[in-house]
Amino acid sequence: MNNAHNWKTAWVTGASQGIGRALASALCQKGVHVYASARRGEALDELVHELERMPGTLTPCPLDVTDQGAIEGYFKQWEGQNALPDLIILNAGTHDPFTAQEFSAERVEALMRTNLIGTLRSLDPSLKYCLKRGQGQIAIMASVAGYRGLPTAAAYGASKAALINLAEALKLDLAGTHVDLRLINPGFVRTPLTDKNEFTMPALIEPEQAAEWILKGLTSNRFEISFPARFTSVLKLLRCLPYAWYFPLVRKLTA
Repeated sequence: MNNAHNWKTAWVTGASQGIGRALASALCQKGVHVYASARRGEALDELVHELERMPGTLTPCPLDVTDQGAIEGYFKQWEGQNALPDLIILNAGTHDPFTAQEFSAERVEALMRTNLIGTLRSLDPSLKYCLKRGQGQIAIMASVAGYRGLPTAAAYGASKAALINLAEALKLDLAGTHVDLRLINPGFVRTPLTDKNEFTMPALIEPEQAAEWILKGLTSNRFEISFPARFTSVLKLLRCLPYAWYFPLVRKLTA
């Protein structure tokens, strides 16, 4: 399925910075009308000004992705305007690295509210409206950090592992419908979130490169869009290792 020429309208969450901002910009460059969501309305207004000369247009839709009522309000508005998004990229997320010694349920829950609950509440109306229309493409932003446990990523990795499993299950359930669900698993991308990491990040790429690979992947037939290929291939192999090999190797690699 190639949807590249059918994207007239797209909704991108977490569009104020990082990959989301780069995706909104890249879609506008392709002439797509983008609904850009984030909590910081002023950052979205800056993006509107930045992209005003692009072939596409950007409409700021400020919201907190945990506010399902607000999300449903936007969908009703878009439906009333006959302008529902053809492409939905659920990208909003946060990162809070900490060790076992710093572990607290409160910190984990705070991260889960954005990464997991926020995605679920965005996905709920997205799926309903796509199924109602009998068309649409939805992409869930997870991470290679969800493949297996990594140091200081107990909360982040768990949230992304849940999203990977969620996307796999829904892909099976959506068979026979015309709703195209995709999973995005990036490696390390330079964003304000990865800037929090205190270790050397291998194969680090810029958000503009990530956006390019994501949009290219969305026009392919691949369910999972993971990149950069060489780095993510290694992590896929690590998933196959028994724990007796996996733990010593990861300790050594992340020391």
